[in-house]
Amino acid sequence: MNDTVQMNASSLGAFLTIKDVFKSYWLDKTEVRVLQGVDLCVQRGEWVALLGASGSGKTTLLDIAGALATPDKGSVVCNGEDYASLSSRQRAFFRNLKLGFVFQAYHMLPELSVLENVMLPGLLAGRQKITIKHLSEKLLERVGLGHRKTHRPNELSGGEQQRAAIARALVNDPNLLLADEPTGNLDSKTGEGILSIFQELHKQDKGRTILMVTHDHDVAMLADRIVELKDGQIIRTQGLEALANNPNK
Repeated sequence: MNDTVQMNASSLGAFLTIKDVFKSYWLDKTEVRVLQGVDLCVQRGEWVALLGASGSGKTTLLDIAGALATPDKGSVVCNGEDYASLSSRQRAFFRNLKLGFVFQAYHMLPELSVLENVMLPGLLAGRQKITIKHLSEKLLERVGLGHRKTHRPNELSGGEQQRAAIARALVNDPNLLLADEPTGNLDSKTGEGILSIFQELHKQDKGRTILMVTHDHDVAMLADRIVELKDGQIIRTQGLEALANNPNK
């Protein structure tokens, strides 16, 4: 991202700030440079799509934003928390309470009912079981799965499992929702239904920030802003000027 774009993004009052981030992995004795000096600012309540081909670095950037991976160099600050200052335990606590994750694979525990899967992050946070049960039931109703709450994940379609995964991601009322190719395992019609839920969340939950990875330009177009990556660098940003002119969007 160039300095002008970065400055404009910062002027909006960033909720998530990623600065000069580098990340490499080693494959045998070969260093694979995944991110190379990435700068990204995301405003509270903004929906940003990370767009790029496979290998562009978008999922690694999402993992770093979600405190699932640590950069080799650079800083990440989310909701006032500098990830570098947190211990492993504090990072895990922060992820569970402040962040919600929706992955391409649904990661539902097969031995639990749909309702129990949705309740799990709240229980891990130490919240009262009756409170979490009531909230989880409401969230399942919101995503159209109230009638399936006692079923096991293997009794649900892929689209239904992803709806349940969205409900689970929301149970602790996270400030930041991170989604990695949430329609990647679904047919186009089912995927449209999942994306409509994200659109509803963005419209109704004004304070919730969404960072979504996709390789599909049509999906990315639903966001407020598209950040395109190639070879571990941000090469293009679309939509920022409109946002700067209307920061309350």
